[in-house]
Amino acid sequence: MAARILHRLRHALAGEGGREERAHGGSEAEDFPESSELEDDTEGLSTRLSGTLSFTSHEEEEDENEEEEGAGEELGEPAQATGAAAEWGSAAERPGSSLLTRQLQELWRKSRGSLVPQRLLFEVTSASVVNERSSKYVLYTIYLIRSGQFDKAPAAITRRYSDFERLNRRLRCRFGCDMAGIAFPRKRLRRNFTAETIAKRSRAFEQFLSHLHSIAEIRRSPEFLEFFFLQDLRVAQRLTCTGMYREALATWANAYRLQDRLGVCSSGRFLLTLAGLAVCHQELDELGEAHGCCEQALQLLEAQGSHPLLGPFLQAHIHLAWKVGKDKRRSEARLQDLREAGPPLQPQPTLKECLIKEPLE
Repeated sequence: MAARILHRLRHALAGEGGREERAHGGSEAEDFPESSELEDDTEGLSTRLSGTLSFTSHEEEEDENEEEEGAGEELGEPAQATGAAAEWGSAAERPGSSLLTRQLQELWRKSRGSLVPQRLLFEVTSASVVNERSSKYVLYTIYLIRSGQFDKAPAAITRRYSDFERLNRRLRCRFGCDMAGIAFPRKRLRRNFTAETIAKRSRAFEQFLSHLHSIAEIRRSPEFLEFFFLQDLRVAQRLTCTGMYREALATWANAYRLQDRLGVCSSGRFLLTLAGLAVCHQELDELGEAHGCCEQALQLLEAQGSHPLLGPFLQAHIHLAWKVGKDKRRSEARLQDLREAGPPLQPQPTLKECLIKEPLE
């Protein structure tokens, strides 16, 4: 379209230049060559064609028709140029454009209100053959990955075939109907340690866990959940009791990520995990992190009138808030209300004492 207009403009200017040469003897043709006139008028043409285009197909066709009609008239007249500029400049204010904008905004609001649920993926990232004095087995490392997200720190577990077999047996005893259509890799008498067998079992374990997680009753069951993080909780508790706080912190943190991926961040096990993180951070003089763990736990305990860990968490939070210079008045008020609500309390155990005494069966 622009090329066609320039072509007509060139012919119109050439005709006017010829008439001026015949009238003035060609003296002004040398001072104002045709290329200069074309460059100046091209800038004016660019200004006349500037504006915002509507994305509605019907209006685009109308705009093109209006362009062609305007191009057929004389382009040298200033009034015609001003009309074209106004016509193109007002395209953004047309009803179709504002309607499209409103539709996009409404679609965006609806999409924010209806989030697509994330899918949890199970991926066997490695498998190693372990030789012990009395046994030989394959240890599988499984990552729990949320689709559509990048996890800075992975949530990982290491399990052997017997662990999967125990989970399968427990779930079939409790969920016989739901487990009827779920396949489990059979045990082999020979060739258990070949690369082919290990690869096939890795894929089979991924499908097995994904199938289990797709059934709501199974993925909320203690048997399924404890398969992932109960072992880490036991190891972290033992390390904390022996004073190996740095090693315990890493294990508590992995148990935290596992429960977060599995969506069980309001259970008693999760509160115990926050207690372990708070104790280890405090023992390692990481007071800000310990204070944050206590705050998260108190938020989860907000709606609960009483809980065995509420008093210890309040005491730890008050002490840590004083250490890091944070506001502790609300925790002090909650602790006072807790003491006045029931019978006189015995000296409250510390968070570390509760952590050590908690049975993890």
